Amino acid sequence: MSGAIELLLTTSPHDIGAFEVRRALPKRERRHIGPFVFFDHLGPAKLAPGNGMDVRPHPHIGLATVTYLFDGEIMHRDSLGYVQAIQPGALNWMVAGRGIVHSERTAADKRDGSLTMHGIQTWVALPPDFEECEPSFAHHPAATLPTTTHDGVWLKCILGEAYGLKAPVADPWPIFYLHAEFPAGSALALPANYAERGAYVVSGALEVDGTTIEPGTLAVFKEGADVTLRASTATRAMLLGGATLPGERTIWWNFVSSDKARMAKAKADWKVGNFPKVPGETEFIPLPE
Repeated sequence: MSGAIELLLTTSPHDIGAFEVRRALPKRERRHIGPFVFFDHLGPAKLAPGNGMDVRPHPHIGLATVTYLFDGEIMHRDSLGYVQAIQPGALNWMVAGRGIVHSERTAADKRDGSLTMHGIQTWVALPPDFEECEPSFAHHPAATLPTTTHDGVWLKCILGEAYGLKAPVADPWPIFYLHAEFPAGSALALPANYAERGAYVVSGALEVDGTTIEPGTLAVFKEGADVTLRASTATRAMLLGGATLPGERTIWWNFVSSDKARMAKAKADWKVGNFPKVPGETEFIPLPE
């Protein structure tokens, strides 16, 4: 393995009903990369006629969610009253803070069998001073996210700052998250000014100092190492990382917190129905026992 690579994390499958997702974070070997504590690769999956994604209302605390699609559409509804179609290339930034509830579904008019779902879902842990902030939601259409071409690699900045780009989201912690498209024969150096960095290969393959990063693999790089990603074939990847989070985070179900007592309260509140409701929704996901 390359001297710059600390770990290669392979994804594990999880069934969410309509299709399978592959999880890269958290893992036993690595719980987070910078503030990223959860990383799921959705699809690609062709939805059968009449079928769709139906993730019933469920709660979050202490984190922000990011859904980024390459194909398909997800209808987001939350307890703040927002109803927003998530479409390819756009950014939905939902800050749970002290508590939010949302559902993720395929709209009725998208269940004709023509929809292919493909994207990435991540959770970003909030710094301790922000874990109990007011919940919020922001939608940024694809055209509003900044892009550039750097050393021949097309880049879109989803969160934070890198390669002279700055995302429209105001995140309270140093972070970077980019969609990268590598032409065959291209090479790109990762930003050196972040303590924790990773690269996830969606399709194609990347190579670092003779080690190949295969599709469905999240490479975690050593702090301070010079990292150049090389693509011998056309490759799609997600580049991510940030400053090291202070303290440890407990992740249980859909909750993230640095305070175990707060986690226990969130469990109890969901069990007895103390979280806010999603307008127009009557279903919910029960607390796992």
